[in-house]
Amino acid sequence: MSRTTVELPAGIRAFLTRPRTATLTTLRPDRTPHVTPVRFTFDPGPALARVTTREGARKARNVAAGGPAARVALCQADGFRWVTLEGRATVTDDPERLAEAVRRYTARYRAAPPAPLDLVVIEIAVDRVLSLNL
Repeated sequence: MSRTTVELPAGIRAFLTRPRTATLTTLRPDRTPHVTPVRFTFDPGPALARVTTREGARKARNVAAGGPAARVALCQADGFRWVTLEGRATVTDDPERLAEAVRRYTARYRAAPPAPLDLVVIEIAVDRVLSLNL
């Protein structure tokens, strides 16, 4: 997955560190949207968002079915303030990448994520950021 540098104002970076829930939009194989609430982390350096989930979850299956062209949107909102992160997504069960995702999640939400046996991480190479009132 190629990495893109995304310059973010300090207000958006701060907003994305708050322990909030977001929505992740993926596309089903029939191209209809699937929207689900998720917890996530965002690393502004490589512009990489991470969502941990089960391999069998609809969102993970949608990303896997989309192949290297799979695009997703991740939106965190708080009242009339919001940030949407868009980009290409992949699913991996690589132990090092999973460990990094769990470490970042635990730091952000002050609790470890659920740890099912089929834990995977959806990695989103963010290439577009939209926001309002930040």
